[in-house]
Amino acid sequence: MKLIHLSDLHIGKRVNEFSMLEDQRYILDQITSIIEKEAPDAVLICGDIYDKPVPPSDAVRVLDGFLTSLAQKKVPVFLISGNHDSAERLAFGSQLMMESQVIFSPVYDGEPVKYCMKDEYGEMWIHLLPFLKPAVVRHVFPEEEITSYQDAVSCAVKHMQIDPTKRNVLLAHQFVTGAARCDSEEVSVGGVDQIAAETFQEFDYTALGHIHSPQNFKNGKMRYCGTPLKYSFSECGQKKSDGCGTERKRNNRDPGDRSFTAPGSEEYQGELSGSFFQGIL
Repeated sequence: MKLIHLSDLHIGKRVNEFSMLEDQRYILDQITSIIEKEAPDAVLICGDIYDKPVPPSDAVRVLDGFLTSLAQKKVPVFLISGNHDSAERLAFGSQLMMESQVIFSPVYDGEPVKYCMKDEYGEMWIHLLPFLKPAVVRHVFPEEEITSYQDAVSCAVKHMQIDPTKRNVLLAHQFVTGAARCDSEEVSVGGVDQIAAETFQEFDYTALGHIHSPQNFKNGKMRYCGTPLKYSFSECGQKKSDGCGTERKRNNRDPGDRSFTAPGSEEYQGELSGSFFQGIL
């Protein structure tokens, strides 16, 4: 089962009042070309689709064009909301879009959200877990003692239906302890939003969003794919990719992960960040 893992598109983002929309449109076109070439079984988009809870109309049109092109290619797409997104707005029309295999996570209500995919190795389950705050989970499970982000996510995972005899892939948007941050991310005082990597140990692959630099945990079982574009000074030296691919086979869960970069994309991003940062300096 070949999957392409994306996150943190931040469509509509402005950096120092400089609109990134044209660059985002370009990079999404490159990602679309990669998807067409690689022919994955599914695309996973792990939160922060938009940069703001109420995105500008131009940003909505860019996402609409991207998802429409994937739907036309008959590629299933799974999306969850991040801390920058409005879960309610992102899920609008999700029942209609499901007919085109564009599947959004609903607003969190405690019910397990998972979808079955099949290949020659059997079933693989895709689990959707949007960005969670303690107050949201406390409202759903008032009987549980939830005082921290760790408590909230642990509680949510505990109530998910995970069959250990099958392959299980999770989409999540949280800050895993030990991940390296960038300046363009929102930071919680004292690191109160940190989640232990062991929280997701029941999953064969955890596709993470929230952190903008690509990095692996637990021998590749957990991965932040990072942003496809550079959004801060601290990201100038980072090598971005236009997506992370992973293949999940049988129950030995042999990862086979790799990153994709479209021809000319890396040079484009270097020129983009160089000229932009020179401009604001």
